[in-house]
Amino acid sequence: MTLLDAKPYDARKARMRRNILIGILIAIPIIASFSWYFWNWPEEHRVNRFFHAVETKNYAEAFALWNSDPDWQQHLDLYKTYNYGQFESDWGPSSDYGVITSHKILVSHQYGSGVVIGVSVNGRKTPLFLWVERKTKTIGFSPVELHF
Repeated sequence: MTLLDAKPYDARKARMRRNILIGILIAIPIIASFSWYFWNWPEEHRVNRFFHAVETKNYAEAFALWNSDPDWQQHLDLYKTYNYGQFESDWGPSSDYGVITSHKILVSHQYGSGVVIGVSVNGRKTPLFLWVERKTKTIGFSPVELHF
């Protein structure tokens, strides 16, 4: 075989190569937009689970989600700065929001090592901003507020 001897043209192989390339070019923007839209989904899901626990008055589960510690009752000494009693007064019926019956996530934005999530509680116009740490999934009050 010399340098100028070429393999015969295979139309089937060329068509397959072209279709794969077109499929990849179509899939890239779809995957990118899907990833962008659902980038904060795990943190939003965590906040939804938290508010569902608060709405059903399951404050023990809500406190476990808040601290990302399902066995929080085994080591209460870790939660001296923000204990269960204080949590219950912040989120229970005597809180600023009263009995929490509904919530809606309005906005979420990655900020530093976590996600700031704006939640409308009981249909209020001013959202409550919560912070979810990406690695530990702990929830807290956000140090920043988003403007949307």
